[in-house]
Amino acid sequence: MMRLKVTFVLFLSILPLALANLRVGFYRRSCPNAESIVRAAVRRRLTRDKSIPAALLRMHFHDCFVRGCDASILIDSNRKSSSEKDAGPNLTVRGFELIDEAKKALEATCPSKVSCADIITLATRDAVFLSGGPFYFVPTGRRDGLVSDPDEVNLPGPTLTVSEAVQAFRAKNMSMDDMVTLLGAHTVGVAHCSFFLDRITRPDPTMDRGLAAKLRSICGAASGSNPDPTAFLDQGTPFAVDNQFFKQIGLKRGVMKIDQELANDPLSRRIVSGFAANATLFRTRFAQAMVKMGNIQVLVGNAGEIRKNCRVFNPRRRI
Repeated sequence: MMRLKVTFVLFLSILPLALANLRVGFYRRSCPNAESIVRAAVRRRLTRDKSIPAALLRMHFHDCFVRGCDASILIDSNRKSSSEKDAGPNLTVRGFELIDEAKKALEATCPSKVSCADIITLATRDAVFLSGGPFYFVPTGRRDGLVSDPDEVNLPGPTLTVSEAVQAFRAKNMSMDDMVTLLGAHTVGVAHCSFFLDRITRPDPTMDRGLAAKLRSICGAASGSNPDPTAFLDQGTPFAVDNQFFKQIGLKRGVMKIDQELANDPLSRRIVSGFAANATLFRTRFAQAMVKMGNIQVLVGNAGEIRKNCRVFNPRRRI
């Protein structure tokens, strides 16, 4: 992989009180190589799967927007109870094996020190950077949650209006600017045809005709082995974390409804235009928004646990 220029993003913001227990370099003494171990696992996976950044970004978002960033999305269901993985929006979340690989290496080096929640956060950061995005410092010290309930999974979907999406993000103390910025993660994402089929089966004046024809061809190739094909959300540079997504939606080349509405709605189009015109601005704001999202309802101190296996809760101690 070509050498990427490191962009360090410095920022000032008012952080929630819980962040008093999170800090950059949290594992400096307890597990000095923690971040490099995670980065090595991401780098290995990226050499054979260029789509892993999109998978990790989605996993991180789906985790943080349900009970906060506590790795509850990693828990496997069992015969006694279902987990978040069984919820409809999470059935296509992937990348769990990468988290397992990193956790196994960390447990061999420094047992019961690094949380699964921090592994998700660090792995996502590294995948973003290794795909051409910004490098940003991640405060760590999260603890893993003790609950994973599919009934609690209520995530903003692709058919929301901009106003509805803003409400969903504000419920997590994220701003309109954060929402538009984080949807820029679609620069490396894909969507199944079922999520945008209504936009291409009838004339849609908000979609470029050439893109609509291309998407009809992709979706028309559905088969028994692939009943719901996927299409890139960024028609320009689908494997690079950059501002091309915002340029594309400015040209009516947004695939999903919410993506295109970002460029059309008066609430958000000025932000979209700013990112489309200024790649550095997007990189800076994306780093800030990712750090902010990673701080949603974190467990710190003695709350939660540090799982030995990211897929199962630790055995309960008998008193």
